[in-house]
Amino acid sequence: MTKKPMTITQKIFALHANKDYVAPNELIEAKIDIALANDITGPIAIDEFRKTGAKAVFDKSGVVLVPDHFTPNKDIKSAIQAKILREFIFEQDLTHKFDVGTMGIEHALLPEKGIVTAGDLIIGADSHTCTYGALGAFSTGVGSTDLGCAMAAGDTWFKVPESIKVVFEGEMPKYLTAKDLILHLIGDIGVDGALYKALEFTGSAIRKMSMDQRLTLCNMAIEAGAKNGIIEPDEITKEYLKNRSIREPKFLYSDEDAPYEKVLVYDVSKIPLTVAYPHLPENTHSVEEAIKENIKIDQVVIGSCTNGRLEDLKMAAEIFKGKKVHPRVRAIAFPATQDIILKAIELGYYQTLIEANVAISTPTCGPCLGGHCGILADDEVCVSTTNRNFVGRMGHTSSKIYLASPYVAAASAIMGRIASPEEI
Repeated sequence: MTKKPMTITQKIFALHANKDYVAPNELIEAKIDIALANDITGPIAIDEFRKTGAKAVFDKSGVVLVPDHFTPNKDIKSAIQAKILREFIFEQDLTHKFDVGTMGIEHALLPEKGIVTAGDLIIGADSHTCTYGALGAFSTGVGSTDLGCAMAAGDTWFKVPESIKVVFEGEMPKYLTAKDLILHLIGDIGVDGALYKALEFTGSAIRKMSMDQRLTLCNMAIEAGAKNGIIEPDEITKEYLKNRSIREPKFLYSDEDAPYEKVLVYDVSKIPLTVAYPHLPENTHSVEEAIKENIKIDQVVIGSCTNGRLEDLKMAAEIFKGKKVHPRVRAIAFPATQDIILKAIELGYYQTLIEANVAISTPTCGPCLGGHCGILADDEVCVSTTNRNFVGRMGHTSSKIYLASPYVAAASAIMGRIASPEEI
């Protein structure tokens, strides 16, 4: 009997559902490898876990709780949230114990520590769990109730998503990054253009892309409404996972005749440096357009689970070298993990940023969700390397957020307006 062709997303589901084949839109029950939550979603999930009557989680190494959103704690309420996580971690003797000083922004921390790997099925009570698709895994965000039940059972229900293949071909011009590619795609198809679909990224530009960049690309799949973003594993994936993964990776690939709802093809040489204007990630414009509008800014944020990795700090340091932040602008960098901080110090990025008058934070989600360490006042304008620019996302409802790459963010901090790195 001839096997039916499947995409990589279908194959991961089939593996975890113990089936030879799963079809797009099929409802299945599948085992999970990792259940993830943070200090906002974790306490709710823990409460739901207790309601199941379970005494122990399904796997001590498979439940990962990372206090990153409001840590170091900004007030009493956030301190209580973190305390609930901390107490549950030690009560259950979870393998992975992260806290201030050892933790990082969850979606940078888990790949770095090898907790997620190729072929995994991962759910997280955070929408940007889709980041791990860069490793050749299926990962998606779920609600805290679903997560709490999965923490007990070790499995959950899924509808297998249809797949959209996104092909990025060509050579990346100088200063063009994965952030520009994903913003361009969202601008093209809209914030619901891939609703409950798997976005499978491929093409010659992807095959040459570093893992840091791939993680950025998959991180924002949810901003197009996608269930997951995913990239087939290759030599770059295998090198990244080598001596890192705490479990054996499972390298899966889409069949040549795998079913796709549609195929989108882009020539990266024709994609401009891109900025998403308020108040949706789909409201994209070229940086050149923004320069003509002379958009003055008050703050720049470089970091988050989207662009807080070492390569992002390198980009920023390249632009800030020998320059100063505009006197009217506050610039804040949020390295995503402690390891990234150590490497950035060793490579001189910290000195460059500090000499440019950039404030550097301990790892935290901080202002990305309007948490702390950079909240916007009324009518203030921010250029941010984060992933969302909704009304009031970073503070006052009259504030405005423009999403951009680290290159564009750094250039804008220097110029005091949205700017291109080519101007520096």
